[in-house]
Amino acid sequence: MSSTSRIPHALVLEGLRAIVGEKACIEVASDMQPFTTDYRKLYHGKALAVVLPANTQQVSEVLALCFQHNVPVVPQGGNTSLMGGAVPDAAGDAVVLNLRRMNQVQELDTVNDTMTLQAGVTLQAARAAAEEAGRLFPLRIGSEGSCQIGGNLSTNAGGTAVLRYGNMRDLTLGIEAVLPDGRIYSSLRGLRKDNTGYDLKQLFIGSEGTLGIITAAVLKLMPLPSASAVAWIAVKNPHAAVELLTEAKRAAGQAVTAFELISGPALTLVLESMPQFSAPLPAAHDWMVLIELTSGGDAEGLDATLMAILEQGMERGLVTDAAIAASIADARAFWQLREEISDAQTREGGSIKCDISIPLSKIADFIADASAQVLALAPDARMVIYGHMGDGNVHFNPLRPKGAPAKEFLAENYVRVSHAVDGLATRQNGSISAEHGIGVAKRDDLLECKSPVELELMWQIKRALDPRNLLNPGKVLPLPEGAA
Repeated sequence: MSSTSRIPHALVLEGLRAIVGEKACIEVASDMQPFTTDYRKLYHGKALAVVLPANTQQVSEVLALCFQHNVPVVPQGGNTSLMGGAVPDAAGDAVVLNLRRMNQVQELDTVNDTMTLQAGVTLQAARAAAEEAGRLFPLRIGSEGSCQIGGNLSTNAGGTAVLRYGNMRDLTLGIEAVLPDGRIYSSLRGLRKDNTGYDLKQLFIGSEGTLGIITAAVLKLMPLPSASAVAWIAVKNPHAAVELLTEAKRAAGQAVTAFELISGPALTLVLESMPQFSAPLPAAHDWMVLIELTSGGDAEGLDATLMAILEQGMERGLVTDAAIAASIADARAFWQLREEISDAQTREGGSIKCDISIPLSKIADFIADASAQVLALAPDARMVIYGHMGDGNVHFNPLRPKGAPAKEFLAENYVRVSHAVDGLATRQNGSISAEHGIGVAKRDDLLECKSPVELELMWQIKRALDPRNLLNPGKVLPLPEGAA
């Protein structure tokens, strides 16, 4: 925005209050602080106001007002972004539009197996509503109690069940979104086949609120599994884990729902930060896998399949030990250990977040090569490596050594370590963001991993839908060469 442009703040604030109501228009800086600071407390911004609309019409009116006065708008759901993508910058001239009041499940169709809901519904509430109707909404991520469906869509969230069910692009049949000028686009039809031109909803999914604000969606539902089998497995190394996954898919097919790789330092971090937890296996191991099989069949058959996979893995020297969940409580305990890894890093501080996607055939070599490069740069770093190996997604998160100040470790190592890891992923035809998005943290890195043609096409789409660059400005897209 030009430094000479003047935003009529009082007029805008008056208009915002008239649209959403005074109680839903937050203007006091201290009250706005939870909305202007990111989940990891790394990104801090300022805002003109935080508004909490109650419906799509109010979102439309807010955007029309802001468009009229050239006021930037930062869309926000549960504010669980790890990349700084959901908070404003320090300028203080943006309106944060938080969707938490738009939290209604509008329709649940068990014949069509779809659920229509507002964007502010938490993932946990969406899963609970589906389960109450005897259906499954299969997206699973550790922040499900606070993240919202709109945010899941805007980052194309993945999680632990992508191996079987896919990410949010695969789980979405239609969306409703408000464009920067207030116009409303809707494809809330619940159709699995619609070949009438461009699939416009895909422009908004994964765009992190830079093209439009998603206000509602139609999501796919699945049959609720009647049986599950879960095991915590020690494996020889990541190569052995890949071979075990191949064996599991051969033996169980689509019943393989999750296959999570966990490094020894990742588990140690959780156990040290939460001593009430117990390790699933008696001895420490460098590499482990959490596997889950689910089906609509009987539990005995699934247990037998899991046992056959483990026996085959042991015979081939891939598996060195295993603990099979004997109850739902055991399975939940295993999953809690896995899901606490992210929060344990946040509590510890000093984690370098690399969210890598690599073809499965290259993932073990990538882990070895990237680890060697990182330890050459930061010899005492704790190698917190974990993630959704089944779909090629590894959270490669070197962590500060014990006793090292977090700020000093990050200042010295964040840029060079992340560039080394991301560069290796790019050279191996991987992605530097599998599911966390780009936000601010990875924005300029796109210059290294996207071709000029890709970046120009992305900017052409941005200019077509948001010509004034008012929606979530400064996120996702690196500035064109020569821009201020």
